[in-house]
Amino acid sequence: MKISYKKLWKLLIDKEISKGEFRKMAHISSSTSSKLNRGETVNTDVLLRICAALKCDLTDILEVVQDEAPTENSDK
Repeated sequence: MKISYKKLWKLLIDKEISKGEFRKMAHISSSTSSKLNRGETVNTDVLLRICAALKCDLTDILEVVQDEAPTENSDK
């Protein structure tokens, strides 16, 4: 399983907030923003700061995505 932050990026677009404004609002570094962009894990404190800044819930900014099941031909 992995985490997808597509909901976060859509929320920023809907609220017309740039990534730079978002970083300032949530008090996160550009490297943390890059991790979010790549779908990497970040500290839960960061996620809570994002939710506080955007006045939303965790389910509004992320979702857990199941890994794709390997197909029979995946190792060929």
